Amino acid sequence: MTDLRQYKGRTVHFIGIGGCSMSGLAVILKKLGLCPKGSDINESIFTKKLEKEGIPYKIGHSAENVNGAELVVYSAAIKPSNPEYVRAKELGLPMLQRSELLGLISRQFDNVICISGCHGKTTITSMTALILRENGIDLTVHVGGMVDFLGGGVAVGEFPAFLTEACEYVESFLELRPTYALVNNIDDDHLDYYRNIEEIYAAFLKFVSMVPDYGKLFLYAHDPLVMRLADESGRKYATYGFHDADYLAANVKYDDTGCPSFDVIHPAGTARISLPIVGKHNMANALAAITVCSEVFGIDPADAAGALKKYRLAGRRFEFVGEKNGVRIIHDYAHHPAEISACLEAASRYPHKKLWAVFQCNSYTRAKTLKDKYAQSFVNADMVLVPDIYPGRDIDTGEIHAKDLVAAISENTACEYIPTFEQISEYLDRNASPGDVVVTLGSGSVNKETLKLL
Repeated sequence: MTDLRQYKGRTVHFIGIGGCSMSGLAVILKKLGLCPKGSDINESIFTKKLEKEGIPYKIGHSAENVNGAELVVYSAAIKPSNPEYVRAKELGLPMLQRSELLGLISRQFDNVICISGCHGKTTITSMTALILRENGIDLTVHVGGMVDFLGGGVAVGEFPAFLTEACEYVESFLELRPTYALVNNIDDDHLDYYRNIEEIYAAFLKFVSMVPDYGKLFLYAHDPLVMRLADESGRKYATYGFHDADYLAANVKYDDTGCPSFDVIHPAGTARISLPIVGKHNMANALAAITVCSEVFGIDPADAAGALKKYRLAGRRFEFVGEKNGVRIIHDYAHHPAEISACLEAASRYPHKKLWAVFQCNSYTRAKTLKDKYAQSFVNADMVLVPDIYPGRDIDTGEIHAKDLVAAISENTACEYIPTFEQISEYLDRNASPGDVVVTLGSGSVNKETLKLL
């Protein structure tokens, strides 16, 4: 299938419609004139958005839910044994994975701006969308997280361009057709799919090589693998960073809450930017968004300043969860060593007495392959608590245990193994003091488990 327009006015069934991306894609299809419906195992904040948009869905999976569909879309979490998947196959219905549908949607637009990288995609995409919106450019956006000003993970606009995250997992981004592509970093992630960093790099090279000659790349100047793309792709490019870049941050100052302000020195002049969020990595993310808006849409970086002052991180990004006995609880989606290091560097600038980190690794594969890097990632924390590994897509082979992570982390930072979040809550009740800050880290269900600390 190459054109969604053949399904205009026809029914599309989503298996697993309640997630951020799937629900957002359903909304986009409705705006394009298709008739989406779907099912999921639980209600969520995203199913409430579906109700608001008038998109029908059912809770629970059953073969009957597929009735009436002429096209079926399924997420990566759906197994071939799912009764709706089985029924769709029996009926011979055309079926698309989520990433394939996103690729088809991108083909509906003449200009597609793709935000890629192993870390930072959601923040950069949402920052870019906010700058554009505040400057009167109402384009269609697809973000991989809950964004308050969008009311979810998507917005459908009138401007003829599409802004989307481009995920490298299982080479999903190769389904897209980018006119412009930003690459924020290339790291040794998703090693349950890729064998090594060179395979990851090769996927990114394929991706940026799809950018046409009239398009452009936007590259983080301080990542050697990202800059290697500049040489090997042969595409036009602009860079952003903290020195030796087309768009660079200088004269950085921090307020008493750890939030930075800085000058953006760019080809046409200088602009002063203040961010209401912490972290050097978020300065880089803001530079990335400014670069895209300036290079693609001609927005003066000075005109981005007002939008960025209003910016609030997407859900699960340094998100304040609550306070108990004077101890502030924050959750962050960070799960890769580089993300954890960046998050805790930011947290170290946030007012606190003692900084606690609670880290649940979300994969046995990641724990095994990145153990030595995790050992270096917690140096800004005063104490680290590690519960049992969340299995995610993995099967426990007995090769790695949370205690092995504790042993590695303990080489540089005080660390203790505590099996469950209930036990961690009891431990913090005994040992944390008013003025302390606890940052829980991890993907999977860590955000829900964090509520047990309150």
